[in-house]
Amino acid sequence: MIDSWPAAIFSLGVLLVVGFLIALFAVGMFEMRKAKLDALQADDLRQLVRRFEQLAENTMDAQQRMAADLAELRARTTSIEQILRTVE
Repeated sequence: MIDSWPAAIFSLGVLLVVGFLIALFAVGMFEMRKAKLDALQADDLRQLVRRFEQLAENTMDAQQRMAADLAELRARTTSIEQILRTVE
């Protein structure tokens, strides 16, 4: 046991320092885990943005192809109308 006040105060001080170091370690581990989760979320968000960009690009390509097909159909329709007018 502790025989004197100075020894008791020293023991209490050591106990407080050890407790502070344990708390500091726990907070550090929590912050490191939080940083890892933030990094994973950022990676997921980047992948989602990449997928959206690819989808937007594919949609734009499809729209351009459809516009070209529609222009071709209009041209064919116009030529068919002209042929029908000449037949009348």
